[in-house]
Amino acid sequence: MKDATIVKAGIVGTVIAAICCATPVLVVALGAIGLSAWVGGLDYVLFPALAAFLGMTVYGLWRRQRAVACCEPDIQTNEENLK
Repeated sequence: MKDATIVKAGIVGTVIAAICCATPVLVVALGAIGLSAWVGGLDYVLFPALAAFLGMTVYGLWRRQRAVACCEPDIQTNEENLK
């Protein structure tokens, strides 16, 4: 998977999980369709999902940074070649 795709998926997932954790969006939505009994178990799913998506975002940013550092020319090597 490309680094940009990993970062985008991580950010989108993090935002969605954070919105669901911080606001009662799921409580209202599940109550409206008659599934309010599931509200008690939301914390067992949303907090690990938030942690997983944050981890995915950090991993994607780390891979992107590592790829950029890998492809940059070494300044000392160029100076030694000029001598």
